[in-house]
Order: sequence, then structure tokens, then C-alpha cells
Amino acid sequence: QVQLVESGGGSVGAGGSLRLSCAASEVMDSRFCMGWFRQAPGKEREGVAGIDNDGGAHYSESVKGRFSISFDNAKNILYLQMNSLKPEDTAMYYCAADNEALLRGLGCDSYYGSDYWGKGTLVTISS
Repeated sequence: QVQLVESGGGSVGAGGSLRLSCAASEVMDSRFCMGWFRQAPGKEREGVAGIDNDGGAHYSESVKGRFSISFDNAKNILYLQMNSLKPEDTAMYYCAADNEALLRGLGCDSYYGSDYWGKGTLVTISS
């Protein structure tokens, strides 16, 4: 069972930057898509960014141009660089791998049933 552990969350002012990391406990299957989701209080979970098994990156409209997703194969870590942060980016951010939710709008076209999720890291953006 792969464990995903997020880090890098925190509190910054609007316009600031944060880099989230998601460390996988094992080498990820190269077939797997990975991605980031977020959930703000009282709102549904939202897909933020996905990276497919060819390394292609895909973003939701709300973060396109501000966020960048990448995967370091050597370190087995998924990153989310977040720039020009806004108060509406405030949420718990979750890392996911081989997850059905990645099939919806985040560029992934494969799913093998693993459904790996991290426990989340909190991002708070003040105005």
C-alpha cells in the first residue's frame, strides 16, 4: 500500500507563493497519473492539477497560469508550485495517485483502481 504524505502548506498573504510536496513511500508505477485536489470549508472537493503518465500537466481554469505541477522521478516526489496566491485558494490540499477523480478534467485517461490519497496539507491565504 503506497503512502502519500503532503507537506509545504502554511499561511501567506495574497500574492505570495508556496510549494507543496507529496512524498510517496514507494516508487510510483509509471502508468499512474498523479494530481492535486483541494477542499475549502463548506465546499466540494475540486481538482487543481494533474500530471499524466507521459508527464503532461493539466490544470483547472481557476489555477491555470499560477500553479505548476511536476514530478521528480529520482526523489519520487510530486510538487505543486503555487504563485500569485489568492484568498480563494485557501483550502486543504490533497495529493492523489491512480485515482478515478483524476479522470475528470485533469488530463488523465487511465485508472488502475489504486485510489491513493494523502491526508492533506492546509493552505491559508490572507487578503
